[in-house]
This record gives sequence, C-alpha cells and structure tokens, in this order.
Amino acid sequence: MFNKIIKLAHKKTPKSELPVNSATGHQFYEVVVKHASRSSSAAAPPAVAIPDSQNLPPAALPPPNPTGIEALPQLQDVDVSERRALFLQKLQLCCIPCDFSDTLKGVREKETKRQTLAELADVIQSRSFPFIEHQEDLVKMVSVNIFRCFPPSPNVIENMDPEEEDKYLDPSWPHLHLVYEILLGYIISPDTDLKNSKRFVDHVFVLRLLDLFDSEDQRERDYLKNILHRIYGKFMVHRPFIRKAINNVFYRFIFETQRYNGIAELLEILGSIINGFALPMKEEHKLFLIRTLVPLHKPKCIISYHQQLSYCVVQFVEKDNRLAEPVIKGLLRYWPVTNCQKEVLFLGELEEVLECTKPESLRCTVSLFRQIGRCLNSPHFQVAERAFYLWNNEHIVSLVAPNRNAILPVIFEALENNMKGHWSRAVYGLTANVRKMFMEMDVELFEECQRQYLEKEARARELEEKRELKWKRLEAVAAEAMRV
Repeated sequence: MFNKIIKLAHKKTPKSELPVNSATGHQFYEVVVKHASRSSSAAAPPAVAIPDSQNLPPAALPPPNPTGIEALPQLQDVDVSERRALFLQKLQLCCIPCDFSDTLKGVREKETKRQTLAELADVIQSRSFPFIEHQEDLVKMVSVNIFRCFPPSPNVIENMDPEEEDKYLDPSWPHLHLVYEILLGYIISPDTDLKNSKRFVDHVFVLRLLDLFDSEDQRERDYLKNILHRIYGKFMVHRPFIRKAINNVFYRFIFETQRYNGIAELLEILGSIINGFALPMKEEHKLFLIRTLVPLHKPKCIISYHQQLSYCVVQFVEKDNRLAEPVIKGLLRYWPVTNCQKEVLFLGELEEVLECTKPESLRCTVSLFRQIGRCLNSPHFQVAERAFYLWNNEHIVSLVAPNRNAILPVIFEALENNMKGHWSRAVYGLTANVRKMFMEMDVELFEECQRQYLEKEARARELEEKRELKWKRLEAVAAEAMRV
C-alpha cells in the first residue's frame, strides 16, 4: 500500500489537466506572487508578459468610459410630472468632478456643469421647486463638491499682511461658489425642516466644514463663515458641539501647528456668539476666555487675526468687569520681547480692555505699569508713542489718578531716562507732557519720586566709581608684576 502511494506521488500531471484559455487555446499556470513591502529597496521582480488586449475575448475588455457631462433641459421646460426625475438627474450630473488643473481640458463639460449649478441655486433661492423632498441627495452633492483635501501650502503666514493684494484664487471657484450658494440657500430656506435636515447636517458634516476653513482662498472662507454662522443660529442642538469643535481647532493651532488660514473667520463667528451670551456668564465661557482666547496671543502670526481676537476679548470684559484682571495678566504673560509690531498691537488691545475696567477691578497695577514703563522707554518710536497715547484716554487717566502712589514710582525712571535724551523728538515731547501731568496731579509725590531717583542715580555712580577704582588697582598690580 505504501509503495502505491509513492508511485502516485511521482506521477506527472498530464497536460490535459492544466487550465486552458477558452479563447486562445493556450494553457497557463496559476502563479502566486508575493509582493515586497513598499519601503523595501529590493530589486523589482522580473516583468511578466501580459497578453495583448486584442487577443482577449470581448467580455474580458474593460467597459468603455462614461461619455462625460451632457446638457439637460431646464426644469421649467419639462412637464411637471418629469421635474422630480430631472432634478435628481441634475444632482447626479453635478456630482461628477471636473479637472481644473488644465484650463483647456473639458471646457464644454465645465460650462455645462456650471450652468446646471446656477440653475439649481436659482431654484433653491426662488423656492420654485420642492427640493426638500430630495435634501439627502442635495447634501450629498454639496459634500462631493466642497469636501476635499488641500495641498501643502507653500505660503508662510507668520508675517502675512491680511490686506495683501497677491492672494490665492482657487481655479475651481466658478463651480465652488455656486455650490456654496446652494448650501446657503438650503440652510436659510424656511422650507428646511430641522427635524429631518439635522440628520444630514450632522456633527460629521460640521467637522468637515471646519476643516475647509484652512482654505487659502479668502472668498471660500467668507462663504464658510456665513454658512457656519447660519448653522449655529438655526440648529440649536449643534451649538455646544460647534463651540467645542472651534475650541479644538484653536488648541491644535496654538499648541501644535501654528498654521491655519481661517482663525480670523472663526473668531468673527465667535464675536457674534459671545455678544449673545446671557448674564451671569457660564463657567465654561469664562474658561474658554482664559484657556483659549488668551493663549491665542502667543503665535507669531497674530497680526492676521488680532482685530477679531481683540473684539472677542473686549466683549468678555464688557459683560463682566472681573475678567479684566485675568485678561491683563494673560497679556503680560505673552507680551512680546523682540517683535515691535506685535507689541503695538498689544498696547492697542490693552487700551480697549482698560476702557472697560472699573478702578476696583484693576488690581495688577504694579506689574501692568512696569511693562508700560518698559514700552515708554523703548528705542522703537512706534512702541513708545503708542504707550504714551494711553494717557490721552480720559478713562485710563481716571484709573491712574487713584493709584498714582503705586504707578508713578514704577514709570518715573522711564520718564526721566527719556528726558535725558531719547533720539525721537516726538517721544521727548510726549514724555514732557506726561511728566507735567503727574506733577500737576500730585506735586509731593512727584518730588518724592524725583528724590528717590536722584539717590538711586547717585548710588549707581558711586558703584561705578568703585568698580573703576578696583580695575585700576588690578591694572597697577598687573603692571608691577610684569616689571618683576
């Protein structure tokens, strides 16, 4: 029995048992190819001859490509009974992507799709067709067109001017702006049923919408800002989630990437949201101010969104004066050291915060005016002038007057150093005006600060003389040692 098994094992498979291609009559073997890892640097396997497609049977050939985008009749030109099916066909047509990398490619198809999108936008805005019955297909078409990955940005936004003329323009904007018009018309339409539409405009849709705020095209970010604001106002169930999602975008921007194009637009949305906060303010809103808005002063590219950020911060302080102290401490924590342009922005925001502050709420006067004193004595004339302009504000002067005993000793040295010889004549004149104001405010305090300043200068000169005397002695000892 064992010998029979061995004989059967040694028998060769006859050619008739091999698989045969019914079309060509050729026999072939099954080959198992083990693919190497993508990261492997080994040599590629030997090429395998592939039969020409002309030798394959008709059933094995790939199906022909679709004919492309074809023009459809307008909804108003067909019978009422056919409009529903035609509307769905137009939505399906608009789901077909177009290649905008080549302006000469598919010109007719692009124009056909653009006209179809324009017709759909007019239909939704005019409410001439009950599109709500097909809102799932409508949202799907919008999603296919707007949700996409952005290529890596070559632009550096660290020192970017928000009013720069050379801005990026998306080549697909002729289609995109019509899709955004359709989405906006769908959101604001009174026919939109919140109970059903929230199934399509859900949390995933909102998150993907937030990802689009990183677009470099300013026009797209403006549309997104308007649409997200409308969603926040209409879908009340999404409001906490939208605030939390925006918060997460800010966290990722502050602590990870420090690169995001839509920070200013998101802050504009938050500005209107903060304006509607009820009093007394919830604890979560105060934490948002301290943990998110204040750290947004840290990135170097703050110039691109500082106006919107300052507005949000001032809104909080106007609603609750007690928040002025943590805001001022946060500004001092992130105060720039070498960036003069950013320092000017901080001084402007500080003035707006102080305008909303009551005297009893201002407790960090010493640390605040110590920093202001450094700005008064800054060699950069714009920083020094902006700091001196604080005393042109009557409300700030009213805050300084009751706290002059703590403020004047802190900034007196900076004033005297400027009077000794600041290179800018404008700064010199502003210093003389502020110095005169303090003198008229409290003569005794001014004279006491002047006496302390002169004593400090005398001690400094005495220490300098002692130091020079020690060096002279060392030089004499060294010279004596050289002679020996």
